[in-house]
Parts: sequence; C-alpha cells; structure tokens
Amino acid sequence: MSATGREQQPAAVPNDVAATLSEAAFVRLVSDATGDALAGTGVLARALDAVGTPFQASVVAPFADPDRTTEADVTVAVGRSPSSADHTLSANPAATAFEIARELGTATASPLALAGTIASGELDGSVAEAAEQAGLERRPGLSIPTADLADGLAHSTLFRAPFSGDEEGTRATLAELDLPAELTDDDHRRVASLVALAVTGADAAPPRAADAVQRGLRPYVGGPFETVGGYADVLDAVARERPGVGIALALGHDGVREDALAAWRTHARRAHTAVTEATTGRYDGLFVARGDAMPVGTVARLVADFRAPEPVTLVVTDGEAAARATDGRDLTAAMRAAADAVDGEAVEQGDCVRARFDVPTADLIEAFREAL
Repeated sequence: MSATGREQQPAAVPNDVAATLSEAAFVRLVSDATGDALAGTGVLARALDAVGTPFQASVVAPFADPDRTTEADVTVAVGRSPSSADHTLSANPAATAFEIARELGTATASPLALAGTIASGELDGSVAEAAEQAGLERRPGLSIPTADLADGLAHSTLFRAPFSGDEEGTRATLAELDLPAELTDDDHRRVASLVALAVTGADAAPPRAADAVQRGLRPYVGGPFETVGGYADVLDAVARERPGVGIALALGHDGVREDALAAWRTHARRAHTAVTEATTGRYDGLFVARGDAMPVGTVARLVADFRAPEPVTLVVTDGEAAARATDGRDLTAAMRAAADAVDGEAVEQGDCVRARFDVPTADLIEAFREAL
C-alpha cells in the first residue's frame, strides 16, 4: 500500500537482495526519515563497506522526491518506495536489513539493528537473539541515551509523562527518590516504577499507555549510547530533525554523538510542548490534536499511545497532518481521500500516514472525518 498512489512493490526477500548486492559495483540506499529505516540503512551500508562495495546513502523527507539521477547498479529503498528502486524494504526495515547482512556474511552492528526494531515499536526476536549472542544484556530501568537521568527522562519520546519536556521538573521529581550517585539495579527499578506510575497515572492517560510504556523499560545495554532503546530514540529524532547527522550516526562515524543528542533534545522539546499545548477535540472513534508548528509524526505517536481516548488520532498544524491508529486499521486510504479532497498530498511514514495541504486546518480535519 502506498499513500502516494504508486504500486506497492513486493516485500524484499533477504537472500535475493543479498545476491543482487553481492554483484553490484555501486549501490544507492534511500532511507525514509524514521529511526527504523535509518537503522536499516546503516546496517546495509556497514555490510556493503565490509565487503568492499561502494555505496551512497541518504535520508529523504516525507514529501521529497526519492528518485534522483545518481547512477547506481542497484537502488535499495529502506522504508521508501521510489519508482527507480530495485528492492524495497518497506516492512520491518532494520530487521530485514539485518537478515540481508547475514546473507552477505557480515551481520555486524547488532546494537544498530536492535535499535531499529525498537524504534519501529516491535522488538524483533531474531535480531534480539543475535544481539544477546553478541553480548548485549538487559538490565532494570529505562531506555534513555544519556547517563544523566533527568536529561534522559525529560527528553525521551518513548513515553509521555507529566514531567516530559521539562528537565528542571524532572530533576525535582527524581530528587524525591534520593538516589545515590552510582545506581544499583534496585535504584533503576525504582526509577522505572516512578516513570510507569507517572505515565499511567496521568489524568488523560488511556489504558493502552500501560502497554506503550513497556517499550521504554528493561533496556538492553550497549552501542554508542547509554542504552540501545536510547539509541533508537536518538535515531528516530535525528532522522526527522537532522538527516545528515542521522546518516553519519547510522554509519558509525565518530564525532556526531553530541550533535545527535542535541537534535534529539530539540525534537523531544518540540514534540512534548506540542502535546501539552495542543487544542483537542473528540469525535466518534477519532481524537484530534492541533497546534502550532510541530513534528507531527512524533506527536501523533505520543498522543495516540499516551493521551487519545479514541483508536484513531489525527494531529494537525498549518499545512501538515499525521494520523495513527492503535486498533490495527490501515489509515492510508482515509488520509489519501482527505488529502485529495483538499488538493493536498498524502504519504506513509513508518507507523503513521501524513498529509501536506494548503487550506485551513479545519478543512483537512473535516475531510478526514468524512473519509474515516
């Protein structure tokens, strides 16, 4: 399915893709602007580098044209569907990329592949098993990228708590636990319990928040950040905020860690501020949140998982919208119909669908309601 109306290409078969890549002289990798796709791109790029195959990797924004004139023997779309792609990794791109790397005989970067599956919202069992065999272990606590707890908790987008986006408020909340400088497993459990209770105990939290927060608990430890789940959070943020830094991070380049963390903090503050300040409306089966400029994809996920009392969430700002369902339904056709009704465009991005338009936000909301 494709919200842009292009014919959907068949799912990539890892051994077929690996066979094509092994014969290529130059490969072009085109990544969607999500953490899952960025991680998959990094896994493939590292595998190609290990076998000595030149490549070009880029992240393409949701409404940008992914088809470029760069000459390549093989083009692999990771979470995207450019018409020129020879292979498309649309479903579970990080996990699929890991299987392709295995077929190439170079299944490296287990933390990166694992981070990609965490970013997708579904931990892949095969990737997790390989990561554990490579020495990654889980510990109690929370999936954050920094050793500074307050920094990590305030800027995480793996959950939404009353203190999210407010580092000073987070420090005050943590002070109540009177934690030692060096945390034990019991201390990590206390912090995790505090966050889980804050998330699920918030006045607006729907029942599904209890399940959604699990993604941020019991982290794997390893990789370039404090936890693999924190790595996932950073990958998703930089893919959307600073794609050039995102590619460098996924490729394992030194010197981009602080830039990546800065982009992650910026993205998180923008998203959490938008959730806090959004004007909301509830309809039969639909929850709408609208406000000023915001990262609509991340806000749609946070609102859907931690705030929306309805199974479909629509987040709208001037010229942009994103919709996400928590009951398994496919919103592509509805968003495409809504976008068509207002002479806009629609596209899939990760676990949500997005629209771009040039009419008042109320018109898009009404069109989406009618199409739903």
